[in-house]
Amino acid sequence: MAKSVSLHARTSRQHTVVTWRDYYEMTKPNVVMLLLLTALVGMCLATPTWVNATILICGLLGIGMLSASAAVINHVVDHKIDSVMARTFNRPVAKGKVSVNNALWFAGVLGTVGFVVLALFVNMLTAWLTLASLVGYAFIYTMYLKRATPQNIVIGGLAGAAPPLLGWTAVTGEINAHALLLVLIIFTWTPPHFWALAIHREKDYAKAKVPMLPVTHGVSFTKTSVLLYTVLLGLVCLLPYLIGMSDLIYLIGSSVLNVGFLYCALKLKFNAEPQTAMKTFRFSIIHLMVLFVVLLLDHYIPLSL
Repeated sequence: MAKSVSLHARTSRQHTVVTWRDYYEMTKPNVVMLLLLTALVGMCLATPTWVNATILICGLLGIGMLSASAAVINHVVDHKIDSVMARTFNRPVAKGKVSVNNALWFAGVLGTVGFVVLALFVNMLTAWLTLASLVGYAFIYTMYLKRATPQNIVIGGLAGAAPPLLGWTAVTGEINAHALLLVLIIFTWTPPHFWALAIHREKDYAKAKVPMLPVTHGVSFTKTSVLLYTVLLGLVCLLPYLIGMSDLIYLIGSSVLNVGFLYCALKLKFNAEPQTAMKTFRFSIIHLMVLFVVLLLDHYIPLSL
């Protein structure tokens, strides 16, 4: 009997061994990389020449570390919700592989180092704005809005839309209308992106008692909202060309991407199949990523009508 208990204890310890991959997973690396891409484009669009190497490296490092810190805090705050959802039950904190205290220490170190890097090697405006984004996402959205209103992702999306502005201020030290337009694009993109996932995971959110739009207003209403926001996104994406911020490469590229997103939204609303919502969600990620790459190409390869 004693041997059996001992063997069970050893097996349990083996199953709860924490590795660097668990800490890496908590930083949501794929999300952070997408944020850093938009921050990089913000940096590049802020100057007609190449970005200073120190600003580029330290800016992306600091923004990335604070974004990773926010992601870790999200894992901590949501670990009870995550534990009952199929998509997230295996996350390190939800699974118990990383303790809440250790995760918070990790988040604190990432956030502190990230802020110091931005403050010392970039500028204080960028440091404070990035910290404000962390507070907006990790605390205002995750701790309050996510549980308080079905418009959580609309209001809270502003924090996730900030990286292009952060990249811009890292280079110029000031807030510019063009940078705010980049923020507006991501802000408008966020609801159809996330609501498509919420439709696919509607039962999960209902089980976790999170008031996502499909749970509170129904899947049909959410599909209509995705479609309307996608139309709005297409109009917002025209603005960089209309105000002279970008040229023909962007106009063509963004138009193709927006037509693709609109097709997905229309299919989701009027001719959905079991995987249509998830396909729409995945396309939305490609849409944003390629859109910002096109902005970058347009900036360095100007081609006017």
